[in-house]
Amino acid sequence: MNLIIYLIVGAIVGYVASRIMNTNSQQGVLLDIVVGIAGAFLAGFFISPLLGVGTINEAINLPTILVSLLGAVILLAIVKLFTGAGRRTL
Repeated sequence: MNLIIYLIVGAIVGYVASRIMNTNSQQGVLLDIVVGIAGAFLAGFFISPLLGVGTINEAINLPTILVSLLGAVILLAIVKLFTGAGRRTL
């Protein structure tokens, strides 16, 4: 059951994060899910203890989804930093 929850919430969080970071046209639905799940995992591991918020495994509510979204946005920012996807050419 947790796997299905991670896939559904990961897809939603990944899609919203890709819209925020303006990478939606560069990646597909599968990569949205991967980024959302990885962002939720990283957020649950690093950000949740700092903020005192639970993870998606404990409960699905607004704070846990926002922390997962923050993790996915940070993950996309790191990917853009290393791949140079956000750089403009003259």
